[in-house]
Amino acid sequence: MDESTDILCERRGAAGYVTLNRPRALNALNLGMVREMTRALEAWAADPAVTRVIVTGAGDKAFCAGGDIRHLTEFGRAGRKAEALAFWQEEYRLNALIKRYPKPYVSLIDGIVMGGGVGVSLHGSHRVAGDRYLFAMPEVGIGFFPDVGATYALPRLPGRTGMYVALTGERIRRADAVMLGLATHAVDGARMEEVREALVEGVPVDRALSAAAVNPGPAPLSAHRDLIDACFSAESVPAVLRRLDEAAGKGSDFASSLAATIRSKSPTSLLIAFEQVRRGGSLDFAEAMRTEYRIVSRIVEGHDFYEGVRATLIDKDGKPRWRPASLDEVDPAAVEAYFASLGPDELEIA
Repeated sequence: MDESTDILCERRGAAGYVTLNRPRALNALNLGMVREMTRALEAWAADPAVTRVIVTGAGDKAFCAGGDIRHLTEFGRAGRKAEALAFWQEEYRLNALIKRYPKPYVSLIDGIVMGGGVGVSLHGSHRVAGDRYLFAMPEVGIGFFPDVGATYALPRLPGRTGMYVALTGERIRRADAVMLGLATHAVDGARMEEVREALVEGVPVDRALSAAAVNPGPAPLSAHRDLIDACFSAESVPAVLRRLDEAAGKGSDFASSLAATIRSKSPTSLLIAFEQVRRGGSLDFAEAMRTEYRIVSRIVEGHDFYEGVRATLIDKDGKPRWRPASLDEVDPAAVEAYFASLGPDELEIA
């Protein structure tokens, strides 16, 4: 598909209408898409005829499964790290634009929303979850870190669920997403078109969404909230694992599964993600994005990101060889260095 059709930004009635249009790639974001979406949002913010923005994903599988990570690692491996960083610079600025957007910003999500897809939906005013909604921030499993504003958003989820999301990468479905505030409304997939038409016709956003909203039913994660809060409030990643192991020893299969999941992730990424969530609660959004740009600027110089993408997306052997290979081998000073100022290379957000 021609890159010019990877994203469609158009006026439809009262709405600025964005379609992420790479269904065969699960609508993964590339730099051209980020730039075109930024251009459109800036124009619509100043256009009085546009009273709301609608963002959708083409196809029936995904809203947006992330950024085009494989392409970005190819840049890094070829020594073209500046080109990779240009993507993250502009993506993070887009996330900040969405966070401060002056008009209702409605994401219609009836499929996978991960990574970069979270960045172009979560920070808007309305997130509508269909039957097939599936959220995750799985970055620690590919030697990366939860970015696109997760530094700001995850610490603000209820209790310690943000730390749980960051360290496990576990998938979250619709009822849990509504319970956690990741989604603002649940709408049955069969009524998504009705909602879309009402929004385009100019029906007030809250009225259009409330008219179609349903109770998503019991949130499975609710049964584990006490355990999550108890374990993920620990003072370090090793301490989180100790608490999970203790709970597993008392018969919790949920805790046992989480501990095994965390131990499969990049040790360096786990320590970065823990520190992100720990710090993020006291940062405003712009500072959170600057923090993420500091981290990614160091990640592209390291090993685990390329190894994680190799094991997951290229060779698909599921056997990443992390360096360092264990939590106790990671130098705390090395983790701290990911958060250090970039000086003149700091991310600028208007």
